[in-house]
Amino acid sequence: MTTDTPARLLQLLSLLQTPREWPGGELADRLGVSRRTVRRDIDRLRELGYPVQATLGSDGGYRLVAGKAMPPLVLDDEEAVAIAVGLRAGAGHALEGVDEASVRALAKLEQVLPARLRHRVSTLQAATTPLTSGDGASITPETLTVIASTVAGQERLRFAYRAKDGTESRRLTEPYRLVSTDRRWYLVAYDLDREDWRTFRVDRVEDPFATGARFTPRELPTGSAAEYLRRSIQLRPDAYEYELDVMLEAPTEFVTARLPTWLGTPVTNPTAGTDGEGGCRLRGTTSNPVEWVAMRLATLGCEFSVQGPPELVDCVRELGGRLSRAASTGSTSGRGGRGRG
Repeated sequence: MTTDTPARLLQLLSLLQTPREWPGGELADRLGVSRRTVRRDIDRLRELGYPVQATLGSDGGYRLVAGKAMPPLVLDDEEAVAIAVGLRAGAGHALEGVDEASVRALAKLEQVLPARLRHRVSTLQAATTPLTSGDGASITPETLTVIASTVAGQERLRFAYRAKDGTESRRLTEPYRLVSTDRRWYLVAYDLDREDWRTFRVDRVEDPFATGARFTPRELPTGSAAEYLRRSIQLRPDAYEYELDVMLEAPTEFVTARLPTWLGTPVTNPTAGTDGEGGCRLRGTTSNPVEWVAMRLATLGCEFSVQGPPELVDCVRELGGRLSRAASTGSTSGRGGRGRG
């Protein structure tokens, strides 16, 4: 029998958060108390804001339903580990739909995980390798969670930074926001040594350290971290943007499902039939390397022709020639063995 009321309430809440209806008698047996005590505990949970719904019947039943606000969540060990591993897997890569909110959730969860569970999460993470797309830039979840914690806590952040040309430096910053651009994470922060706002690619950040020194957030010049990042990237001399124009022999639905939205929105050709035959046209503005765009188009799974820019036309032509030569070399050198799983 559980005589500690707070502990019993947590155990009861953990049971109710399972998506099923619990008969009052079964709850009483699980908790080792009377049905009357169960009813009192249910009333206490309701007073705390948990929307517990009761049903009539010979035994009566209880279930937790969706409310207007989310009360504290109780997880058992296995559930906590599963959620942490899932958040970690997504957090290391700036995938569309996985934004700063996911990183904040991971930071909160790992902050309260017992040491034994943090070890299990780290072990599982180390034993798995995600299959990623793009340029392969990845980030350790620890780096993201440290940065997210300092942003939320308004705490100064110190870290080592490696610039594009390989130059290394130490930075002391007042972190403002993390921003995801679908393929990468950026930190918008005020650089105390340079006395100005800066943006940092998080995959180039090493050894982030929360100093413990609090600060009052400064006013960002643009008011929006995303807008500041956009302007910052545009002003960089190495951030060359070009107009993408590609004709694809596939329906718009096919192309949309296989290309990231930030490359542009495919539009069905006016001459296309009702079945999508006739293809579509993809137009957009991007600063991604032409080599990367060429590879994405080559692996799309349909015929295409590049109308522009000229740099992409040349890159696709060179890539096509290289692949053709590779295939010809393979066919004349005989059949090689294939690896077996």
